[in-house]
Amino acid sequence: MNSRLAARFGFILAAALSLPLATHAADATGSTATEYVKDSVITTKIKAELAEEKLSSLVKINVDTDKKGAVTLSGSAASQAAIDRAVAIAHGVKGVTSVRNHIKVVVDK
Repeated sequence: MNSRLAARFGFILAAALSLPLATHAADATGSTATEYVKDSVITTKIKAELAEEKLSSLVKINVDTDKKGAVTLSGSAASQAAIDRAVAIAHGVKGVTSVRNHIKVVVDK
């Protein structure tokens, strides 16, 4: 029974000691937790609005937001109109400061 208790204590201690390392690794860019959450919220809102459009080509678009609210769109879409719509959606999300468009038109065969 003592060996089980010692093993559990050792596991808990190891987990507690590695927590600061995980936090440091997640913060390698110098972002604070608040900035990270803000960026994630912007990215999630854009992705949700792209999904609401129900255009299959908009699903192939990747969204990345930096800590200043600058959004980068990449991936592919079926037409320039779909790309323009994705850019407009991104511009319309609160907190977005700029949008960089790297989406390419790719026609499915």
